[in-house]
Amino acid sequence: MPAPIQVWTWPTPNGHKVHILLEELVEEGKPIPYEVVPVAIGKGEQFRPEFLAITPNHRIPAIVDPEGPGGRFPLFESGAILIYLAEKAGSALIPADPAARYRALQWLMFQMGGVGPMFGQYGHFANYAAEKLPYAIERYTNEVARLHRVLDKRLAESAFLAGDGYSIADIATFPWIRNPARRNVDLGQYPNVQRWHDAIAARPGVERGVSILAENQRQGTMTDAEREIMFGKTQFQAR
Repeated sequence: MPAPIQVWTWPTPNGHKVHILLEELVEEGKPIPYEVVPVAIGKGEQFRPEFLAITPNHRIPAIVDPEGPGGRFPLFESGAILIYLAEKAGSALIPADPAARYRALQWLMFQMGGVGPMFGQYGHFANYAAEKLPYAIERYTNEVARLHRVLDKRLAESAFLAGDGYSIADIATFPWIRNPARRNVDLGQYPNVQRWHDAIAARPGVERGVSILAENQRQGTMTDAEREIMFGKTQFQAR
């Protein structure tokens, strides 16, 4: 039995990407043993020295593969982790056909460079910022809507983002489309995104993936102390 991969994570959209992939590998019959290492970001655990030894960017998720290339192998950035794990497992979630592979990677990068950052900025200014800035909220509201339109157009053309096959691009994007009310989005305005979302949400691997650490998901308003930790006003060092 291979030594389990450590998954340093928390139940956020970026954390859910890795949880979902690992559970989808189980469904595919190519499981990778793993153990979850919770990183409570509201308490500043992402600043602990043992976590910073894995990722200098103090953001979840990160993994440590004790049997990686050359031995113990730490890796951060969720997109890189999805590629690494899918390739390690020999999974169809990263296609072998070159054209399909690059389509999957292009939509993965679309999520990494567009959907994640823009949706995250909307969440910050609309939900978490102590001062509500109308310009910032309008700017990111418009960008969230634009990105939904891009996805809807693509998903009118194909069942999944990379084509007919479900891939790491869908796994990366789905957690950011979940809970649309948090972004004041009505998925009914984007019927192709709605169809895609519902199909993915019903997958057993996805259901298990989003349940990991679910008891720790945020409920209610962020406290001032959490806001200072999360958004860098305090150089917090957890002990």
